[in-house]
Amino acid sequence: MSKLLIALGGNALGNSPTEQLELVREASRSIVDLIEAGHDVILSHGNGPQVGMIHQVFDETDAQPDVPMAEAVAMSQGYIGYHLQQALREELGRRGIDKAVASVVTQTLVAKDDPAFQHPTKPIGQFYTKDEAGRFEKKGMVFVEDSGRGYRRVIPSPEPIEIIEVDVIRSLVAAGHIVIAGGGGGIPVVREDGRLVGVDAVIDKDRASELLARELDVDVLFILTAVDQVAVDFGKPTQRGLAKLSVDEAREHIQDGQFPAGSMLPKVESALSFVTSRPGREAIITSLERAGEAIAGKTGTMFVEEVVVK
Repeated sequence: MSKLLIALGGNALGNSPTEQLELVREASRSIVDLIEAGHDVILSHGNGPQVGMIHQVFDETDAQPDVPMAEAVAMSQGYIGYHLQQALREELGRRGIDKAVASVVTQTLVAKDDPAFQHPTKPIGQFYTKDEAGRFEKKGMVFVEDSGRGYRRVIPSPEPIEIIEVDVIRSLVAAGHIVIAGGGGGIPVVREDGRLVGVDAVIDKDRASELLARELDVDVLFILTAVDQVAVDFGKPTQRGLAKLSVDEAREHIQDGQFPAGSMLPKVESALSFVTSRPGREAIITSLERAGEAIAGKTGTMFVEEVVVK
């Protein structure tokens, strides 16, 4: 069977701890279906809503210190990992499957001179009024107006270079454990005077998951989202789902602007990066509910180096 890395979206985990716990219980059933079928599974996850909640709590009072982004990501990894561990253990136990589950607090190295640090573009957290945003800007934060809905903080989103804890993760996977790692793209760190230092940034979850998948030499990268398939002309009468995409076809659709920059584009680009990194690798974009069907080729969008016409 295959070694899979499954990248769960943060929005699929809900907007409160209570909602999240219920949703991960639902998610665990689909994940354990794959484990029961004999696949080795590594999980990564997003954390956008969860980091937003963490910042909101600290922003509500001036009496609390500001929480750096690196620490906020670490907090989110902890409590999302806790919920995923609990839900997976319950479902594994219910089916009589004897497997351990472990969460690894994961750091992701980025370059100090990444151009993203000069051009923060990634919106995080809640919406603020102009006056509220001005108060935070005095603390050095950057805010932008967002489509008439208010002001949101934007931070850099540098490219991931290295998963710091990859050797630990690899050892746990080799021992047969289910590993949760790379949450929220990983805690962003740079090398400074021989040590790792957290920075105010957010790493794209799909790009970091793709890097982790390559470093762990997995066979299939699963990127899970809200739709069953990637589509062209999304939301139009001419919308068409794509069951299989070659590298050349996907690049052509990107060139045509078919995939929105803030949602599907990084997923498609991450899938392309993975399948072109070594012959025989596959990437699948689908919904969590259809993951089992997708690996059997019944739904989802599979990315391959070349589509063979029979």
